Amino acid sequence: MQIMRLAAAASLAAALCVTATNPLWAASNETYRQLNLFGEVFERVRADYVEEVTDSQIIEAAINGMLSALDPHSSYLNPESFEEMSIQTKGEFGGLGIEVIMENGLIKVVSPIDDTPAFRAGLQAGDFITHLDGEPVLGLTLSDAVKRMRGPINTDITVTVLRVGVETPFDVVLTRAAIQIQSVRARTEGTIGYVRITQFSERTETGVKEVIDRFRSELGDRLEGVVLDLRNNPGGLLDQAVAVSDAFLDEGEIVSTRGRRPDSIQRYNARPGDLANGLPMVVIINSGSASASEIVAGALQDHHRAIVLGTRSFGKGSVQTIIPLGSSGAIRLTTARYYTPAGRSIQALGIDPDIRVETARIEVVDEGERHEADLRNVLTNPQNGEPEDGTTEDGAASADAEAGTPDVGLEDYQLARALDLLRGIAFYRAPLAVN
Repeated sequence: MQIMRLAAAASLAAALCVTATNPLWAASNETYRQLNLFGEVFERVRADYVEEVTDSQIIEAAINGMLSALDPHSSYLNPESFEEMSIQTKGEFGGLGIEVIMENGLIKVVSPIDDTPAFRAGLQAGDFITHLDGEPVLGLTLSDAVKRMRGPINTDITVTVLRVGVETPFDVVLTRAAIQIQSVRARTEGTIGYVRITQFSERTETGVKEVIDRFRSELGDRLEGVVLDLRNNPGGLLDQAVAVSDAFLDEGEIVSTRGRRPDSIQRYNARPGDLANGLPMVVIINSGSASASEIVAGALQDHHRAIVLGTRSFGKGSVQTIIPLGSSGAIRLTTARYYTPAGRSIQALGIDPDIRVETARIEVVDEGERHEADLRNVLTNPQNGEPEDGTTEDGAASADAEAGTPDVGLEDYQLARALDLLRGIAFYRAPLAVN
């Protein structure tokens, strides 16, 4: 029996090596020894494992193990997973609506996607998922975990969440849905254009151009600045990150990628034309801003085109190349690192904001304010009832009323600070009125 197993192992190793005379392998006897070891382990698992497993299951698990041991983002995509990934980059897929990686054997949430089951249930960037429907995720590959989280629409799954700052894990019931991602959302905040990009999919550049045109149509010359919100944006397509950066830059390098070989350096440069015509910009980031969103933030920061505000980004500065394997799916392999125009590597460091603003909630405090007008026998104002220079009788600036200044401070502190910053810049850029 042992002889048969060794023979089978040797046959498998020979098949994997193709031929001992292949010049790609001929110089490495150690490679042959390791492949013989693999063949022996393969045969032992197939023959003696407690439950019957197919050859394809063993091979797929071995490939997954080989790739996942390299870094958190390299993985094997079987035909089903490869198809799902292709659908996702087009902006439509089924599931829960979270971007995840595997960390220390657990599923870590990189970011929830806006208006998805995970987002509405309150899952947060940095959460760890420890169990799926009561079964531990420890021991699963990332691909297996994603498969379990996906399923028929309107079916439920219970995820057990471990959150930093919360002593005990807690369960969240999520209902699977068809996830249709609108990657660009926008609105006007007074005279400021607010653009949120949730991920970089195939139509992101087009969406950004459309909303900037809309701002121009609605506000005309009253448009004073643009907020680009990249919080909890897990990334996406490199070409779309380059295109969005290019939309706001007139010239210069946007990003470079550098692989293992000296000749593998690629540089992406901006073309003339700034979509916002030089208007001041603020980019908001947080720990859920990863990969492609870090490219945009880094490019606009290095060129001093925008002020970056918020908290340090995720720090995923590596490039994954999808390599199709015919009918067997594909592999996602890390092949290079990103570098900002100033030559900074994003990897494991992220983008540090120019102005650090933590997530916070502001409460209005009654300070018992007193003013001159509250004093007894106060002198009257000769201009009372005859406001001048755009000032209303209650002292409020009419420009704010016209702009429809939103009460965002109580809901989104980071956005409120970004809007305040742009309004301040616009104020000092405007010529002073002389009475």
